[in-house]
Amino acid sequence: MVKHCGVFLLFLAIGFVFQSVKTRLPPEEIEALKSIAMALNKTNWDFSVDPCSQELSWVTPNALVGFENSVWCNNCSDDGSVCHVTSIVLKSQNLVGRLPPEMAKLPFLQEIDLTRNYIYGSIPKEWAVLPLVNFSLLGNRISGQIPSWIGNFTNLRNLVLEENQLMGSLPEQLGHLNSLELFQLSSNFLSGELPDTFTNLTNLKYFLIRSNNFNGKIPQFIQNWTQLLRLDLQASGLQGPIPSGISRLKKLDDLRISDIVGNSGFPQLQGIEQLQYLTLRNCGISGVIPKFMDNFVNLKRLDLSFNKLSGNISTTFQSLLHTNVMFLTGNNLSGSVPDWMLLGKNNIDLSYNNFTLNFQDQTCQVGKVNLLGSSYSFHNMTERVPCLEAIPCAGYQRSLNINCGGDQVTTDDNLIYESDNDGSDGVSTFRVGTNWAVSSTGAFLDLSDNNNFITTTRQNLSMPDSELYANARISPLSLSYYGLCLLNGNYSVKLHFAEIIITDYNGYISPGRRIFDVYIQGELVLKDFNIKVEANGSEKAVVKKFNAIVTKNKLEIRFYWAGKGTTNIPISGTYGPLVSAISVAPNFKPPRKSRKHVILVVGILVSALCLIILLLYAIWKKGYFRRRDSIRQDLRRLELQTGSFSLRQIQDATNNFSASNKIGEGGFGSVYRGLLSDGTMIAVKQLSSKSTQGNREFLNEIGMISALQYPNLVRLYGCCVEENQLLLVYEYLENNSLANALFGK
Repeated sequence: MVKHCGVFLLFLAIGFVFQSVKTRLPPEEIEALKSIAMALNKTNWDFSVDPCSQELSWVTPNALVGFENSVWCNNCSDDGSVCHVTSIVLKSQNLVGRLPPEMAKLPFLQEIDLTRNYIYGSIPKEWAVLPLVNFSLLGNRISGQIPSWIGNFTNLRNLVLEENQLMGSLPEQLGHLNSLELFQLSSNFLSGELPDTFTNLTNLKYFLIRSNNFNGKIPQFIQNWTQLLRLDLQASGLQGPIPSGISRLKKLDDLRISDIVGNSGFPQLQGIEQLQYLTLRNCGISGVIPKFMDNFVNLKRLDLSFNKLSGNISTTFQSLLHTNVMFLTGNNLSGSVPDWMLLGKNNIDLSYNNFTLNFQDQTCQVGKVNLLGSSYSFHNMTERVPCLEAIPCAGYQRSLNINCGGDQVTTDDNLIYESDNDGSDGVSTFRVGTNWAVSSTGAFLDLSDNNNFITTTRQNLSMPDSELYANARISPLSLSYYGLCLLNGNYSVKLHFAEIIITDYNGYISPGRRIFDVYIQGELVLKDFNIKVEANGSEKAVVKKFNAIVTKNKLEIRFYWAGKGTTNIPISGTYGPLVSAISVAPNFKPPRKSRKHVILVVGILVSALCLIILLLYAIWKKGYFRRRDSIRQDLRRLELQTGSFSLRQIQDATNNFSASNKIGEGGFGSVYRGLLSDGTMIAVKQLSSKSTQGNREFLNEIGMISALQYPNLVRLYGCCVEENQLLLVYEYLENNSLANALFGK
C-alpha cells in the first residue's frame, strides 16, 4: 500500500508540472496515459514533455529486439497540432502491475504489446471498443478466459496470447477474424475442441497452440489455411491421426507435431517438399520411413524421434545428407548405419534403436553421430554387444556423484561430485565419465545459440552447497545419465535441481514454466515436474529422492521434455529438462573385509601352507625325492653308454604296462614285452616298490650288464628314472638267454 501511495504522489506532482507543458495529445489521452502508468507500475514516463515528442522516456532509440519501449502517436490533424496515441509497446520492462482498462480511453490505439512482463489480471472488457490491429500479451500472468468480443476486431492481424494462464474453450467468434495472420495461443491451459469456425481463418500464416489441454482430433479444416507458413501442435492435447490434408499447404515451411495418440502409419506429406523444419515426435508413427522422404531436399532439421519406425535406413535416404540435424532417436530401426551418416558432418542422433555396427572400436559416439543403444558384431559373429555394455569396468562401485554442468565440487558432507562441464560436442552427444555416461538429444529451436547445453547463474546463490547449483546441464529434448559398473542392489537416488534461468523479479513470480518428465530405470517417477513450483521460487534448491534397483550393474536416469511449459521466457528457446547434480548411494551394506575376516583368511592360508610343508617333509622322509635324485646323480657318475628313455615312451611301447604284455615276475617286480616306435622289440624290467633290491643293486646291475659283451647275453638298451618308476630296458630275446639273463639259473 505504501509503495502504491508513493507512486500516486509522484504522478500527482508530475500532473501539476504538466499543466504548463504544451502537448499535441488531447487532455483525456494524457489522463489515460497517467492511469495506464499507475496500473502497469510504469514509473519512467516523463509527463513534463510531450508524449508525442519521441523523447527518451517515451521512446527508447535502437532498443534491443525484445526490449522495445515506445509510445507512438499518429492520426494527427492537418496542421499537426493534435495527434493521438496509436501504439504502446513495452517489452521486457519488468512491469508488475495489472492490465489497465484505461487503455480504452485511447480511441485510436491500434497496437498493444506488453510482451514478457509480470502483468496480471484478465483481459478488460473495456478494450472491446479499440481498433486493434496488433495485440500481444505474450509471457505475462494473464488469467481468465479469452473474451468472445475479440472476434469483433475485424482488422486484427496479430493475436498473441501465449505463455499466460488462460483457460477454458476457445470462443467460436475468433473464427470471424478474417484478417488474422499470426495466431499464438501456446502454453496456456486452454481446453475443448478447435471451433469449426476456424475454417474461415484462410489468411493465417502462423498458428501455434503448443502445450495446452485441447481435445478432439486434429481438424481437417487446417487444409484450408493455404497461406500457412508455420504450424505448431506440440503437446496441444489434440489427437491423431495427422490429417492428409496437410499436404495441401504448399507454403508451409515449419511443421511441428508431437505427443499425440491415435496415429498409425507415416502421414501423407507428399506435396509439401518445400518444408525446411519437420518435427513429428512421439506421434505413434509405425512402419518404415517412406521413400517420398527422399524428395524433402530442403530440410534443415528433421525430428522423427520416439516413434515406432522400423526397417533399415534406405540408401536413397542419402538425399537428406544436407540436413543439418536429424533425430531418429527411440525407434525400432535396424540394419547397418550408412557410411554417409558416420562420415558426414551432420548432427545425427540414432540412439535407442537396433542398429548393428561392424567396426572394431566399441563406442556409442562416432563423429557427430550418437549411437547409444546400437550393437557391435565382429567377424560375422551372431553375438551382438550393445555399445554401453562394451564399456570396460576398472572395478565395481557402490556410489555415484555428478555435478551436472559444473566443475568438481566437494560438499559440506565431504562428498566429491565429479565434474561434468563438457558442453561443446554438438546437438547430439554421448560422453563417458569415471563410472558414468551422459547422452543428450535435441537442438534448441528458435534460439540463435542452439548448441549451448550448460547454463550458469548470474546471481550469488545462498543455499547450502551452492556450488552444486551454480551450473546446470540442460537439454532441448532428452537427457540421460547412466551409472556404470555399479554393484547390483537397492540404491537411493537424489536429483538436485534449482531454476537458474527462468528467474523471478523482486519477489514477483516469473510467468515462465519449465516442465519435464523424469524416468529412473525406465519408470516414470516425476510427471510434469516444475522446479520452481517444487522449490517455491527460482534460484532455490530442491532435492527429489527415489529408490532404484540396480541390475546388470547399470542405472539409467532420463529427463524428457514432452513439449509442455513455456518456451519464450525469459528469451526464445528456453525450455527442456534442467538438472544440477546427481548422487547415488547404496541402501545395502556393501561387503567389507573386516578385521576378523582378514584374520580368518590369513589363518586358513597359513594352515594350508603348513599342511603342504608337512606333506612334502613326509614324502622326503620316505625317500621318494632322495631316491630319484640319488639315482640320477649315480647314473651321471657311471658315465654309462646306455640310453635314456622317458616314461611316456615306455608306456606307449608296453601299452601302459598291459597284462597281456607281461612275460615274467619276481620279488624285484615285473618284466614286460614292448615295441618301440622304430620297430625295436624290448623287454622292460620294472622295479617294484616292494622290491628288496635297493638303489645300489639297481645301479650295479646296470653297470655289470653294460660292461659285458657276450653273444648269448641280452644287451641293455638303457633305463628310465622318472616319477616313482625305476625301469631297465633290455634287448628282447625269445630263447633261454633272455630268461637266464633276467631271472638267473
